[in-house]
Amino acid sequence: MENLGSLAILLALCLSGYAILASLVGKWRDKPLLVLSAERAVYGIWALLTIASGILVYSLITGDFRLAYVAGHSNRAMPVFFKFAAWWGGMEGSLLLWAWILSSYSALVVFTNRFRFRDMMPYVVAILMAVQCFFLLLISFPENPFQVLAVGKGITEVPDGNGLNPLLQYWAMVIHPPMLYLGYVGFVVPFAFAMGSLITRQPGDAWIHTTRRWTILTWGFQSAGILLGAGWAYAVLGWGGYWGWDPVENASLLPWITATAFLHSVMMQEKKGMMKVWNMVLISATFFLCIFGTFLTRSGIVGSVHAFAQSPIGKYFVAFLAIGIAATIYLILDRLDYLKSEAHLESVLSRESSFLFNNLILLASCFAVLWGTIFPVISEAVTGEKISVDAPFYNRVNVPIGLFLLFLTGVGPLIAWRRSSIESLKKAFLWPSLLGLSVMAALLIAGVRHFYALMSFGLCAFVLATILMEFWKGSRAIAAKTGQNLLLAAVELTHRNTRRYGGYIVHMAIVFMFIGFTGSAFNLDSTNEVRVGDKFSIGRYELKVRDLLDGDNDNYAWRRAVIDVYIGGRQVATLNPEQRVYKASRQSTSEVSIRRRLNEDLYLNFAGVTNDGRNLAIIQSYVFPLVSWIWIGFVTLLFGTAICLIPSKVKMQYARTEVVGYVERHAAVTK
Repeated sequence: MENLGSLAILLALCLSGYAILASLVGKWRDKPLLVLSAERAVYGIWALLTIASGILVYSLITGDFRLAYVAGHSNRAMPVFFKFAAWWGGMEGSLLLWAWILSSYSALVVFTNRFRFRDMMPYVVAILMAVQCFFLLLISFPENPFQVLAVGKGITEVPDGNGLNPLLQYWAMVIHPPMLYLGYVGFVVPFAFAMGSLITRQPGDAWIHTTRRWTILTWGFQSAGILLGAGWAYAVLGWGGYWGWDPVENASLLPWITATAFLHSVMMQEKKGMMKVWNMVLISATFFLCIFGTFLTRSGIVGSVHAFAQSPIGKYFVAFLAIGIAATIYLILDRLDYLKSEAHLESVLSRESSFLFNNLILLASCFAVLWGTIFPVISEAVTGEKISVDAPFYNRVNVPIGLFLLFLTGVGPLIAWRRSSIESLKKAFLWPSLLGLSVMAALLIAGVRHFYALMSFGLCAFVLATILMEFWKGSRAIAAKTGQNLLLAAVELTHRNTRRYGGYIVHMAIVFMFIGFTGSAFNLDSTNEVRVGDKFSIGRYELKVRDLLDGDNDNYAWRRAVIDVYIGGRQVATLNPEQRVYKASRQSTSEVSIRRRLNEDLYLNFAGVTNDGRNLAIIQSYVFPLVSWIWIGFVTLLFGTAICLIPSKVKMQYARTEVVGYVERHAAVTK
């Protein structure tokens, strides 16, 4: 089986090299059949990598511990879904997943564009296959997932494996990495179309129209991956946080920031023919930041609970990034005349300027996060001493940036394209501004003195008001015309322009998340050493340790605290934080217990037992106000993204009219 898996990867590598050459030679020498054979090779690569992936997953599930990867990341006692998740739980398997997803995307791109963009597609295929070839090189040689474990001294097989890292044995980690990979890998496609458009000097913005939904979908996957990772950190790591500015967390955030900027600025190019160079830079930066993020997790240059073990493949990534960035810069500079803007900014008081400011602020945030992430590496290379950048640095820089971005989110819908008058702005800003100021005043009277918290809550109210006003005005107009109730009118309004109103729903999701983020200004925490029968309190909660239990199963041994929760003398819940020691790896983890409510979470972590002879349980307790709004925002964001992907009713009617017209004209010619 392992030989078949290795052979499939090597054949896929050969086919990827062939696809690059056949696409380019077929294009340059006008050989359509050669180009077609390159596209067929893309399907072959997908089939071969599907076979290789299937063999690896089968080996993980059945416990074929002859394979070093299986012995290192699976064991007999793990549930089946964690054995499946072990596919991406280690270096070699995760690179195979990367390559398989890219092959799937590439096959889909070739199939959906088999009759379109024939001038550009050979270059698109060549770029996709160049990236494919790079990852296949990695899993063919330095990081082959089918290496057989060397056994000796009469031992012919390993009786059991080490199992998946205990921190990864959580439901969100079955979903979180694939979502991130779907995002990371997906951004290769719009990059390939952008470069193909530059190479062939395509007239118009065909590459944008082709990849717009693709970019939105990929951005949605990346968003889901980031937020699932935040949920995993919150529920598994035991410190109560959902974001620690960890280098690998930052690596996933960086391409998300540039992709968000691209999705906003690309509207300027579609509507006004502006910012063409900027959009090329943004989509290129997004792609290379995805490769950079993959490099960070696998090179060993940064320490992280998310990162894989140190590996020699870092130099391969550095070479790929250097060559790719140099080639992209050269191509953009060589095509500057082709990328000239068709219009110019007419007024600072316009929606165009708000998009421009939005992009600049997002770029500032991206640079701040990137600098903080790579500064320890730079400092060590220059001075020999690694100077770490901690969370306060990121918070000091990004909190003001985030608030300004939140403000711009509300400003955009209120400003007209091209130019807005002062009078129209006064009218548009009046009610949202009054609501925002009223919320701030009410919180100030209630005793809130945290400056950033006041600003954030006020801006959340301001942005929410602008979004609801947009839905209200459009829905009321449709209701007056059709006689529908406001709810049905809102559905009709959204269906007429799904991209615009789906975007508003995404903005609403960002507001919900900011409410959750702002709640961290009022967090409470306490650590207590207790025995059965002891009581302790945090905030409005009184907690009583009812019992301490222990036991085990095939996978791990556990010790659990049973804690009753009281508010005002009335029992409202029983929480069961747990500590586990996994038998295969001898690693311990904490299973927190959380009482979730819209206003706040009560969060308990069983941190262990004192080793001073007293054998007291160490209970860490936290109160996290409003944190559930982050997860509400997550669900709302997915819903808004899905709305954006639905074709607008107006465009569907136009397309239907075009098809009917074509059929009628064809019938007339036939007669």
